[in-house]
Amino acid sequence: MALTINESTITPEPIAAGVTRQRLLTEKHTDGGKVLLDRLNVAANTMHQVSVAAGDLAWLQILEGTAALSHGGTQDALTHAHIVFLPPGFSATLSTQDGVALVYATVPDAARFDAQFTAAPPPYKIVDWTREPMLDSEHDARKRIYVATPKLFATRAIKGEMIIYPPGTEASNHHHEGAEHFMYVLKGRGTAYANESPIPVRKGDLIYYADRERHYLRSEGDTEMAFVEFFVPGEYKTIWVPGAPVCTWTPTGKSLSGQKPVREIAKHSSADVASPVDV
Repeated sequence: MALTINESTITPEPIAAGVTRQRLLTEKHTDGGKVLLDRLNVAANTMHQVSVAAGDLAWLQILEGTAALSHGGTQDALTHAHIVFLPPGFSATLSTQDGVALVYATVPDAARFDAQFTAAPPPYKIVDWTREPMLDSEHDARKRIYVATPKLFATRAIKGEMIIYPPGTEASNHHHEGAEHFMYVLKGRGTAYANESPIPVRKGDLIYYADRERHYLRSEGDTEMAFVEFFVPGEYKTIWVPGAPVCTWTPTGKSLSGQKPVREIAKHSSADVASPVDV
């Protein structure tokens, strides 16, 4: 059954000096705890230890502010453009001078969803989603940017993408077989539909759909809506309601920032595969 939670309704709990956590998606919300999702707020001039348990997979996305992630003698600067994928057993220190807010997600026991995960765990990687290839929908003005795929992150445990809905656009009604699905609204507002029932959504909302639950989204208002969505596991089948236009995505040859993208993706349909080989 669909679940919608706004971060403003979750009381922050202190987990370390200068760090609070809002638990948006917990074990009780999902089937077998496939995905856990927190919003972390780290105060200015604070350092926070980030650790991933052996066998787990995690990622973080910067929402507001800037930070640095230090590990193994290196330090990576992070902004709102970055999604960071953290392999099992990873340990680092997150520090910020001005304060930072981020989404932190975990897939416990990720080998459940990827037979090669234990033998060949994915590497640490940072994706700048503003430099990834931007694709246009053939049916309307929506845009898609892939951020977590087997090619990008070397695991089939998850799949993720950024979706941008200009005002008045919407997807076709559909459901997924074989994966749970969640969206986190980064900006704008709209209406989410779950088995044809409308749910108003806005910035800061987590929208969670169970396996096989029919759903689609519509942007409302006069500004665009953007959200990041993830699937666990990353391989599944998408089923469209009879007569609905199937999403087909065409490369623009540009990134969201208008530059040449860091890689290329060919035109493809969402009719029968989760991730084409070049994605």
